[in-house]
Amino acid sequence: QTDEPIDDKKSSTQMFDELVSGASGTFSEAVDFLKGPMATRIMPSFYIFIILISLPLNALALVAFTCRIREKKPAVIYMSHLACVDLLFTLLLPLKIHYQLNASDWVFGEAACRVISAAYYCYMYCSILLMMCMSVDRLLAVAFPIASLTWRSTRKATYICMLVWLLAIAGTVSLLFITQTSTIENVGVTCHDVLYHTQLYVNLFSILSCLYFFLPLGVTLVSYSTIIYVLRVKSIRLATSSTDKRRRAVIMAIAVLMEFVMCFAPTNGILLYHCVHLATRGSSEEGKYYLMAVCLGSASVFLDPLLYYYGSSQCRQQISSLIRWRKTKSTTTPTNTNSQTKSSNLSCEYTHTLNKSALNSAIFI
Repeated sequence: QTDEPIDDKKSSTQMFDELVSGASGTFSEAVDFLKGPMATRIMPSFYIFIILISLPLNALALVAFTCRIREKKPAVIYMSHLACVDLLFTLLLPLKIHYQLNASDWVFGEAACRVISAAYYCYMYCSILLMMCMSVDRLLAVAFPIASLTWRSTRKATYICMLVWLLAIAGTVSLLFITQTSTIENVGVTCHDVLYHTQLYVNLFSILSCLYFFLPLGVTLVSYSTIIYVLRVKSIRLATSSTDKRRRAVIMAIAVLMEFVMCFAPTNGILLYHCVHLATRGSSEEGKYYLMAVCLGSASVFLDPLLYYYGSSQCRQQISSLIRWRKTKSTTTPTNTNSQTKSSNLSCEYTHTLNKSALNSAIFI
């Protein structure tokens, strides 16, 4: 039976049962998950929280990178594109929230389902590639500060970002040509919850995971490890205190590693393992964990502002100047009020004196 070809005309119920059923393999458990509190309450609440935090932070970051900062360094170029990616993905989340709140019943049609499915993977892999570029850029700036001046130009950074967009779109555009919706009994129309053509998904996500996740992860880890090592060696050799730079590099490395491990690793690992199980005709219970991993992976859109702060000195200067401006405004306003009050009192006293003098002069005359 294992050598029998997969029947593409298998019923949607059977396909769905293989995708998201629990360990017992019963269809009712799969339906209970999609209609249970995890899928219909907790996950959409988490998406709403992401929108409330991510939308203002990334919008402000994008405005700061594009309008407030005039001297565009390569790091600013990479971060502005990352903020744009996060902002575009956040704007698509209301469709996902409606889908979850509606008990996994998709009402927006096949085309919208294909777009939002492809957009999620495009956002994820574009973010990963941009973070890899940021780590390499920081490595060049720290290890080769003089020689890298010709390499780290604004124009080259813009070209690299355009290449990243093209790679991410090219890797996920095939999802736009694959049916993503399916009608399931007692559930409704699902969106990207039932994976037909499992062998195609195995081939696709194997390539995407290797080229767009594991390779950038290795490059990023090596880059930040080298940055921390170089800063430590320079501080010892020059007998100078670069504790602040090293601290920021360590925080940046921890933030990037946390984002990779917490947001991107579960999605790629579970999805690849899940597709291999389905392709080998094995029962699968990873589907529900994959849906939770997708929800958790969306958290990267409000972790990225931490990278903006610790990864760009210009961003820190903008935030510091904003804080100083607010403090200056709050401290000068009472002073101006007091000075105006004092001036008014002096004016009143002076006027009273003049009137009194004029009265005395009138009496004497």
